[in-house]
Amino acid sequence: MLPLYLVAVLPPEPVLTETWALKQEVHRLTGSRNAVRLPPHITLLPPFRAPATFEADCLAALADFAAAEQPFDVALDGFAWFGDRTLFVHVAAAEALKAFHARLRRWCAERLPQVPSENRPYTPHLTLATRDLPPAQVPELRQLFAGRSYAAAFTVAGLTLFRHDGQQWQPRPTIALGPPR
Repeated sequence: MLPLYLVAVLPPEPVLTETWALKQEVHRLTGSRNAVRLPPHITLLPPFRAPATFEADCLAALADFAAAEQPFDVALDGFAWFGDRTLFVHVAAAEALKAFHARLRRWCAERLPQVPSENRPYTPHLTLATRDLPPAQVPELRQLFAGRSYAAAFTVAGLTLFRHDGQQWQPRPTIALGPPR
């Protein structure tokens, strides 16, 4: 089977530690293993399969793309759900991130044809748990997170390619935005 890849934004500290603690809390409360298989991130390119030889080409193409981009700010504000399957931290004022995503998609269409095109609208979010949430625990989890707040802001300074090793997602080097120094 072909390796599985995804491209994401990793939040810097302290947001990384804060959101990792939220993911671990959901894991403790529900047993969701998907909650802790990937560090907190905002997906740019959802999981897709490509030959192992794709990785080097992808990293080079992403570096070319990132060199022409400038860092930008993102804000996180509150919790939301996609149905009963996915709990996430909401990305507020996401215009800059959506524009960045659109430019990345156009770049991939031209430079990385192995990356499948997207059929649904881009909804930036930072997933806390998905897919394996026990349905019986969802109402309690909804109530718990409805009564809580979380807000943070950070500068998106890079993007990261992940490769799944069969058990967990492994990050490859983060590629900085802006011209090489």
